[in-house]
Amino acid sequence: MWEAGFLVLLALLGGIAVTLQGQFMGLMDQAVGSRMGLFITFSTGGLAMMLFTLLSGGTQFYNWKEVPWYATTTGLLGIVIVGSIGYVGPRMGLATGFTLIIAAQLVSAALIDHFGWFGTAVRPIDGYKILGLIAMVVAVRLLTR
Repeated sequence: MWEAGFLVLLALLGGIAVTLQGQFMGLMDQAVGSRMGLFITFSTGGLAMMLFTLLSGGTQFYNWKEVPWYATTTGLLGIVIVGSIGYVGPRMGLATGFTLIIAAQLVSAALIDHFGWFGTAVRPIDGYKILGLIAMVVAVRLLTR
């Protein structure tokens, strides 16, 4: 029970952090441009993670060969994610931009789960998920009008 509550809290905090990042990236995009904003974001994040890793003694770099090649593209995907959030946010508004981003996330996640792509457990799309995706598409249409 405690673990489930912690996971929900962590997911909510992550969602708030994504929204704040969208706003802050939009400010940087307008002030210094997209490329410099991404450079600042990933430089500070990389330095913080390096310090955290070194100070916590967590050095498992020898296991990198166990990681599928496509999983090593997460840094590049991060650039696309953060860059699109920073670029779209100030131009469309955070609510509209995130509505489209989240819709794309949910549809792609449902497909990945359904087909078991990239090593995930197969979780078939059922009627409830289809109704949820349809409701989300309607919500996207309402929120982007």
